[in-house]
Amino acid sequence: MHIETLKIFCDVVETASFSRAGELNSMTQSAVSQQILSLEKKLGRTLLERGRRQCCVTPEGAVLLEAAKEILAIYDGLDERFHELANVVAGELHIAAVYSIGLHDLPPYLKEFRRLYPMVDVHVSYRRSAQVYAMVLSGEANFGLVAYPAMRKGIQVEPFMDDELVLICHPSHPLATCKRVAPEALKREKFIAFDPDLPTRQFIDRHFREYGVSLGNTLEFDNIETVKRAVEIEQGISIVPLASVRSEVEGKTLTAVPLEPELRRPIGILLKRNRPRTPVVREFIKLLQTVSAKIDPHRAAALPPALPEGKG
Repeated sequence: MHIETLKIFCDVVETASFSRAGELNSMTQSAVSQQILSLEKKLGRTLLERGRRQCCVTPEGAVLLEAAKEILAIYDGLDERFHELANVVAGELHIAAVYSIGLHDLPPYLKEFRRLYPMVDVHVSYRRSAQVYAMVLSGEANFGLVAYPAMRKGIQVEPFMDDELVLICHPSHPLATCKRVAPEALKREKFIAFDPDLPTRQFIDRHFREYGVSLGNTLEFDNIETVKRAVEIEQGISIVPLASVRSEVEGKTLTAVPLEPELRRPIGILLKRNRPRTPVVREFIKLLQTVSAKIDPHRAAALPPALPEGKG
């Protein structure tokens, strides 16, 4: 049984397609089919149920899939282990981050890390919060970055920094001239919100409920870029991390107004518990935590207790 065959099998299962798996491995659909048949013959088990349009994994195939992923992860990590023996910061690094953090908080750190360690190939995946947790747990990502980190089985959380949340509105909006905005001032405003399952939305809703204010959500979006564009065309106001709107504020397409009381969202680093840290991972996390403290002490504030699962 070859490593390449296990990868092909995983690709077939994940894409539910022999032809797509062939494209991923530079093989014909027929060659992929022969590889799977050979694997089934060797193991004496039916691994896939073939349908007219797609295939699905059998219970025996599911067992092999889990084992194959572990084997492939170990194989892919050999280079990292060799580098660790030599204490060399080189290889690949895969980071998973929610959109607002990955697009707006992370870039300066990426630039500095690539300058310091040009032998590291860094990949960033932009995902929703639940997907970041899943990628860290599966080992697909070396670590993740999320807001309002939650305690989950198999996950370890370390502090990164916190973001100030601000009100954003069009420069011509009456609230744009305010020095600070209290919850009561937003009672009658059209509010553009994040989707209800996003942690930042849940935090904002809880905060305003404490003041007896119900925000008039007229639009809901799953990413911060769409929220900003809607505010720019005067569809309403919103509350977002300050770091995410610096360029729009400088360009005067949006106005950011501090909130009273001040709101901050903690950002945590997610790591798979008991997974050994390679030199690459150690150095990037060190960069995140030390540089953020130098930039702004508030942004490197101690991480509040992680929220129980389902509360983040």
